[in-house]
Amino acid sequence: MSEPIPVFVNDRAVWLPAGALARTAVELSDPALGEQLLAGSAYLTDGRGIRLPPDSPVFSGAILRVVVSARQAAEAADADA
Repeated sequence: MSEPIPVFVNDRAVWLPAGALARTAVELSDPALGEQLLAGSAYLTDGRGIRLPPDSPVFSGAILRVVVSARQAAEAADADA
């Protein structure tokens, strides 16, 4: 069995098995953010600000940022309509 690896989500470190998914790191770090990510009201970037899919595998020392979007989903009603 391999040793757990550190992954950093926003300001928190979580320890996961190598090859775990980014969404798993978010869910362990902050369950509420994990729900927002799965609902589409948040998205992930790496430490450089490049957008990542939630099912990206993580690696030791990975830095993930969860960005919560205030924008409505495309199918939501437009307030100006």
